[in-house]
Amino acid sequence: MQRRSHIFPTYAPPAIQFERGEGVRLWDTERREYLDFISGISVNTLGHAHPDLIKSLENQAQKLWHLSNMFDVPGQSELADRYCELSFADRIFFANSGAEAVECALKAARRYHFEKGEPDRIEIIGFDGAFHGRTYATINAAGNPNYLKGFGPALPGYTKLPFGDMNAFQNALSDKTAAVIIEPVQGEGGLRPVPLADLTLMRKLCTEAGALLIYDEVQCGAGRTGKLFAHEWAQDATPDLMATAKGVGGGFPLGMTFSTEEVAQYMVPGTHGTTYGGNALAVAVGHAVLDHISKPNFLRHVETVSEQIRDGFEAIKSEVSDSIVDVRGKGLLIGAKLAVSNIAVRDATRDLGLLIGVAGDNVVRLAPALNVSSVDVEEAINRLRKALISVKSQESEKELV
Repeated sequence: MQRRSHIFPTYAPPAIQFERGEGVRLWDTERREYLDFISGISVNTLGHAHPDLIKSLENQAQKLWHLSNMFDVPGQSELADRYCELSFADRIFFANSGAEAVECALKAARRYHFEKGEPDRIEIIGFDGAFHGRTYATINAAGNPNYLKGFGPALPGYTKLPFGDMNAFQNALSDKTAAVIIEPVQGEGGLRPVPLADLTLMRKLCTEAGALLIYDEVQCGAGRTGKLFAHEWAQDATPDLMATAKGVGGGFPLGMTFSTEEVAQYMVPGTHGTTYGGNALAVAVGHAVLDHISKPNFLRHVETVSEQIRDGFEAIKSEVSDSIVDVRGKGLLIGAKLAVSNIAVRDATRDLGLLIGVAGDNVVRLAPALNVSSVDVEEAINRLRKALISVKSQESEKELV
């Protein structure tokens, strides 16, 4: 069967056709069952077809779908109120995706300094290995030069620093720095958490320099690390702006930019906007997701099962020599740097009915639904172990040829 003939060739999916999902399980058209431990890349917070999300969407779909932000959208102000009560933020801008949420944060940061009488203060400092989206501004803010290849010149006002080099960071701050953007846990860059002390120091240095601090919590937010937002693990490290998406919609497109009043006050009518962002359907689902991820017991469960996965990786590392270099990540954004091909292991786990992802630095990435059971975690670890043993054996045989 010919597939995808009229779709841009930007993706290369495997020859599997999924037709339904429930919880952490997916079934393909051949009725084969898979454990989904990538969750649409950290999106399906409560798994597939969660009854509360279905109910919220069905109820709203019978009343109102879309108005645009020309009018008050039902439930939007209430969702903003709830998130502001649970975070540092005073204001929230609703969008459809993580890239849009980051884009808004970058614009708000530059607009802030413009309104403060410093129109030339436009520099955005980012870090190697970062991923902030696929728009032109966000690929300039990120740390992978390959994403810029073939798309014309790099935009002015963006500086990249080595990840984890606090001396370089301190030296780079200047009176031209508008903002610093960083993921508290790098996803695409190899599941690298920023040391908590570094987040605290960044906050201090940004304040002293008059620069704004932006957190990209598109992937590591929404309860994925065991806190509602990943930066909450650090002390005295609250940002001025924060972008989040993915998990806050539980599978429905929803992005948000969080901001202090000090910064948000300058984003007046005409400075920014979106047609679909925060539409009635997205907001309804957003409320249902927050009902779950805001509960302390829910977040404690994330910590419990994440430790189970970490222990599983460590056990494999001990049992299967020369397979795992180190275990990394935070909460249920977790994985391992491998001594064998991460692509080969990802493909082998898929053949065993386990779906995982990969990341930079030869890392395999696990990001299951946050309500995943310990039984399913145990089964996933067993399948991952089998895949690693198989790939290691195959690579050893190739070396002997």
